[in-house]
This record gives sequence, C-alpha cells and structure tokens, in this order.
Amino acid sequence: MQHALIVGAGPGLSASFARVLAGRGVCVHLAGRTPGKLDGLAGEIGGVAHLCDATDPDAVAALFAAIPAPDVVVFNASGRVRGPVAELHPADVKNALMVSAFGGFLVARAAAERMLARGGGTILLTGASASVKGFPLSAPFAMGKFALRGLAQSMARELHPKGVHVIHVVVDGGIRSAARPVPGDAPDSLLDPDAIASAMIAAVDQPRSAWSDEITVRPWVEKF
Repeated sequence: MQHALIVGAGPGLSASFARVLAGRGVCVHLAGRTPGKLDGLAGEIGGVAHLCDATDPDAVAALFAAIPAPDVVVFNASGRVRGPVAELHPADVKNALMVSAFGGFLVARAAAERMLARGGGTILLTGASASVKGFPLSAPFAMGKFALRGLAQSMARELHPKGVHVIHVVVDGGIRSAARPVPGDAPDSLLDPDAIASAMIAAVDQPRSAWSDEITVRPWVEKF
C-alpha cells in the first residue's frame, strides 16, 4: 500500500486531495496542530490524523518516524498576518514566516530524506497568488510564499535528477468553501477545491521525462 502525508490539512483543498488519494487506495496521513479537527475526514477516507507543529523540528521528525515512508507529501500550511508594514508586530511576522517558510523547509527536508532513500516520491508545496506578486497589507504572507517558492525551485533542480518530483502549486485566486461561497454576481470567480486536486494529481502522474516543477491554477474568468 502507498502512503501519503498532508501537513497543514484542513477541510478545503487538503480534504479534496486526500479524497482523491484515498480513492486510489492510498493510506493518507493528515497532520495539523489540532488533529481532532481532522478526525471526521480521517474516518471518512480511512486515514490517520496526527498532531504536528510544522515549525518544530522535533515534532516534524517524530511525525515522519511514526508513518511508513511516504510516496507523496503535501505541505499546505501557511501563516498570514495583515496590516500596514509600519504597524506590523515583529513577533507576528516571525510566526507567519516560521509557518510558511521554515515549516515548509522542515517538512520538505524530511520528505526528501526518506524519498531519496527509497528511490522516489513526490513533494508538493502549496503556493498562492502571493508567491509571485505581493499585495498591499499582506507583506508577511508574500514573504513566506516567496520563500516557499524559492525552496521548491531549488529542491526541484537538486532532486529531479535523483528521482524525486518536486512541484510548487500556485493557487492564483480564492478557493470556494462553505464559509466562502461563490458570489451570485461573479459566478466561477473562486476555484473549486476538487478541480485543484485534479490538477495536482495530474502533476503527480506526470512521466518523469516531462516533469513540471510548478503548476498554476486560476479561475478562467480571472484577469492575469
């Protein structure tokens, strides 16, 4: 049986991708700071919920030690704090960067170590519009996502020749959810998480003679 790990799992995109993997017979491990919130999804897909603070090196090491060597690892955690640059609190910014950038490094590093040892695997790092363009009042989020994209690019160039597929997924737009429905006056303006999951699994399935190191998904009505 294959195994997958999703760090920063939740009810949106992570849940959609977890269902796709489970539908293929993959045992999906869901990790987050409050695993109790993942029990419902874990029960639905026959997966396992784990407690993990992605910014803690010991916690990440313990997480990977507790599961079989994964075939697919997804890092979907991020830290966000909004406000004018001159008014941002340094501690809040540090925490946001620790989650988005340092947490991504810790998880990707542990995944790479195990995948290199077993001869292959796929690592997906979830980005956003802020990975490629900073927006007003959102500097810490852009800083973290820019760093995560740089990590993905460096890892891809290092690990692709060694059989480990690294993919940065730029989610360029908002994702629809129960709490964020599509506005009645702007149909199709938000991404369907199931559609994003379909694009992600297609990237996982790519033949290694034509691997992508980055894919971008956006609503077809969105202006570039």
